[in-house]
Amino acid sequence: MSLITLTTDFGTKDHFVGAVKGAIYSELPNAIIVDITHDISPFNITETAYILKNAYKSFPDNTIHIIGVDSELSIDNKHIAIELDNQFFICPDNGLISMIASEVNPTRIVEINIHNHTNSSFPVLDIFVKVASHIARGGNLNVIGKEISNYKKITEIQPKVNQQQTIIKGGVIYIDNYGNAITNINKKLFSSIGKGRNFIINASRYQFKKVLNGYNEIVDYTLPEEKRQYDGDKLALFNSADFLEIAIYRSNLKTVGGASTLLGLKYRDTITIEFEDIVKPEFVTINQ
Repeated sequence: MSLITLTTDFGTKDHFVGAVKGAIYSELPNAIIVDITHDISPFNITETAYILKNAYKSFPDNTIHIIGVDSELSIDNKHIAIELDNQFFICPDNGLISMIASEVNPTRIVEINIHNHTNSSFPVLDIFVKVASHIARGGNLNVIGKEISNYKKITEIQPKVNQQQTIIKGGVIYIDNYGNAITNINKKLFSSIGKGRNFIINASRYQFKKVLNGYNEIVDYTLPEEKRQYDGDKLALFNSADFLEIAIYRSNLKTVGGASTLLGLKYRDTITIEFEDIVKPEFVTINQ
């Protein structure tokens, strides 16, 4: 029984998702199809990479992931199938895989080249489903194309550190359902560069000098309940995926608002962390 996931920017209004699922069931009647999401912002590669990176690890080995975002075939945007972390990914070579593969190297990468490949105007339906079905039946990746050694990498999802290691410069890579702004700065990088030093996080015109371990940490539970008024307060924390997040406590885009609206944070906005610069004392020789 094959487990196949779908991650697309198709939305659910049109026929696209239904057509893809129907094609999978026509090829594999016993398949299990899981929708990771179809609400990716149109053509947003970074958002796709963030969501998929944090979803795929929960799936069992040999799961097949079909990714339909910016999937039209072109000279600059080839189609690839990747075996990585004991799972398979069928996607355009537009850089989205580089965030997923930032910690785990692919076992094998194949550039897809099957019959009528270049003639398809709906490659997720016409090509990706066929490749997924081939893999699900135990087929070898080399049958559907030639093996390659590299894939396209996008640098915008990687934060930068200055030479003195006093500043991390990152950016907003995703706005979640609550309006929280997720950055590309993870806890591991923060800890390795910060080394326990004091810091200031700059997000738009707002600053944070503390990173919480959870949303509720902002609440002072020693106060009577009627005096706990924190809804709408801003905070910074490392989320469940260990990425730095700028959030509004109990945010709701329809009422209170979220960090994206209240703090004016948008996709690709710059976020910096400035660490205290510890100057080592200079020692001089004193003649006695």
